[in-house]
Amino acid sequence: MKTIKKQILLKMAFVAFALLSSVTYAQSTKPETTTQRDGFIFEFVVGGGIISLEDSAGIQTFDKSQGAFVFPDLKFGYMLNERLAVAISFPGNIYEFQDNDRHFGAVLPSLQYWVKDRWWINGGLGLAVDSPALYDIKDDVNDDWNFGFAVKASTGYEIYKKKNFALNIQSNLMLGSVYLEGDAHRDAVIFNIGLGFNWF
Repeated sequence: MKTIKKQILLKMAFVAFALLSSVTYAQSTKPETTTQRDGFIFEFVVGGGIISLEDSAGIQTFDKSQGAFVFPDLKFGYMLNERLAVAISFPGNIYEFQDNDRHFGAVLPSLQYWVKDRWWINGGLGLAVDSPALYDIKDDVNDDWNFGFAVKASTGYEIYKKKNFALNIQSNLMLGSVYLEGDAHRDAVIFNIGLGFNWF
């Protein structure tokens, strides 16, 4: 019985080692030209996700999440070296609130680091903005702008690269809170998956 357990354990360790090795060294199996990351960078993201909102006034609670589409999601930055960039991110989602379309977004100074040649992580914190969607502003109904703070973490993997262009698949998690009238506040949790278009 001990021999069978040892064999199973050895096989599992071998499979785990093989998977770990293939993931770790996947980028070195094919000779390819590394994207030249230098100077300014620009990214535009399209995608969708979910948003959960809660008002301290009790109008809406985290119990109900809704689908949301990403608009806009922009990033402007500058490469400090081949792997590290400083950037300003403008994430945002359109959501529905009391039969009106609104936008929960942010202006976030952030850092982006390429852990591997194609895989990057990004994190930042800054100003949260809850506003009417630009196409759905109604006087005295949906015209209030609210501000607060937000934090975001994201990661992405470049699936296509050519010269100074890269296409990536990414996921983003943002937490934000804005202040409303009457000492109330609105909190948001946003998770998105998107396709990012990068120019370096």
